[in-house]
Amino acid sequence: MGFFTAARQGRKDDAELGTGVWRRAHDRFRRGLDRYHQILAGVGDDDVYNQLALLANDLGPLLERVRVICVTAQASSPSTGMDIPGALTPVHRALSRAGNSLATTAEAAAMARLDGERWGLASAGVENVRRRAELVEEDITEAERHLAAS
Repeated sequence: MGFFTAARQGRKDDAELGTGVWRRAHDRFRRGLDRYHQILAGVGDDDVYNQLALLANDLGPLLERVRVICVTAQASSPSTGMDIPGALTPVHRALSRAGNSLATTAEAAAMARLDGERWGLASAGVENVRRRAELVEEDITEAERHLAAS
């Protein structure tokens, strides 16, 4: 991404996501997704790579869902600081869990990669990544449900 493209995206993000808790929740999720893809790029075993890439294909579209949640939350309860708007505390909690779940998914992918390279035990590790990726989606679905209810 070029300098001007990044600057334009930053201004767009400021306008849509604000500079508070919703922006941080979105950016944290994006960084977790980036980390997963960085780990994926380092996988040498083709079988492990293919399985983890399929999971990456499932995780990628979740960023847009997180963005919609955060943009909607910012529009209804603007945030410019660290304070979570009271009515949307369950939404933020679910987004925080989604970010944590994505970070542990990336960590599990790194372990699956190492286990596959070292011991040939990739299938158990990939199944662990799959379970963690399912938790990420569940957390986002919960955030959407709380947002719709508020």
